[in-house]
Amino acid sequence: MSADIRPTRQTDRKRAAILSAAVAEFRSFGFAATSMDRIAAVAGVSKRTVYNHFASKDELFTAILWQLWEASQAVEAVAYSAVQPLREQLLRFTRQKMRLMSDASFIDLSRVAIAELVHAPERARAMMDKLAEKEEGLATWIRAAQVDGRLGADVAPGEAAHQLQGMLKAFAFWPQVTMGQAPLAPEAQQRLMEDCVDMFLALHAKA
Repeated sequence: MSADIRPTRQTDRKRAAILSAAVAEFRSFGFAATSMDRIAAVAGVSKRTVYNHFASKDELFTAILWQLWEASQAVEAVAYSAVQPLREQLLRFTRQKMRLMSDASFIDLSRVAIAELVHAPERARAMMDKLAEKEEGLATWIRAAQVDGRLGADVAPGEAAHQLQGMLKAFAFWPQVTMGQAPLAPEAQQRLMEDCVDMFLALHAKA
């Protein structure tokens, strides 16, 4: 049985190596200047092996975007509770978000996707829109809290969700993606989460 399993594992390792090499190359040189030959060399596999896994450079880039999408699934929707404190519920959401934004692979994938979104919007737009859909969970939570009368309804749920997530990303995502800053230390992450949630609730929570 092990003889049947080993090739599959080797194939998985090669595919992972190809994806890792592609992320590095796309990040360094951009989509247009990256060649499949170079990706094969960096991955330590033959060009034929690369094409066995990915029929084209576009297909390889799409696979990278799907990795980004799959990583975003780690942020589970926070179900609204009418009895739990709002602060506790929002901190649970922000902890999940912070874990994702602190992941080095997620940051690398985000750099590649965002760079390509700037240079060739049509190539990355659909997937980036799909990633944005993942953030609708917080808007759903906010809408439920508004209906329950615990958050003010003067701001649309989607806009309020962008306010909270925008505060987090301003310190724990965009500096890391655009300027190569290191992820925040755990103490700084905790302080940021609490500050952002407290500011959000100070603006929107009803007494």
